Amino acid sequence: MQEVAIHTEYIKLQQVLKLAGVIGQGSDARALIAEGLVYVNGQQALERGKKIRVNDVIEVKGGDSIKVICEE
Repeated sequence: MQEVAIHTEYIKLQQVLKLAGVIGQGSDARALIAEGLVYVNGQQALERGKKIRVNDVIEVKGGDSIKVICEE
């Protein structure tokens, strides 16, 4: 499982996907989400601007899982 560290209260889903190297641009998240390939904590993601917080787990079907951790 890949980890992405944040130092704020939350980060947007598209930013997590970009930081993890899953997508090249934030707008690429729209296609993945529209195809139903992105899940947050086991529930299908419906918006690329969804707020992701520490300990949330993002799964991309056919890809890796990403856990958001707190940057210390």
